[in-house]
Amino acid sequence: MTQIALSDLPETIQALLTQAIQTGEPLTIAQNDRPVAIISPIKKSKRAAFGSAKDSGKIIGDIIEPTSNIVTWDVLS
Repeated sequence: MTQIALSDLPETIQALLTQAIQTGEPLTIAQNDRPVAIISPIKKSKRAAFGSAKDSGKIIGDIIEPTSNIVTWDVLS
């Protein structure tokens, strides 16, 4: 695939591509009223669902003992 810097393109194309980036709408290039290419901005990918809560939890108390005296725990020895 060929890659070119936006600054290497003529000002007219730079303005059209900048507009496509800002609006999110694709830019269609036509020759003799026939579309030959579509240039669309790259959309940012969504955050993955798996692992999205990593490092967001916080331990604020003792997780070994019961939370109240009402509940008794049977411990296997």
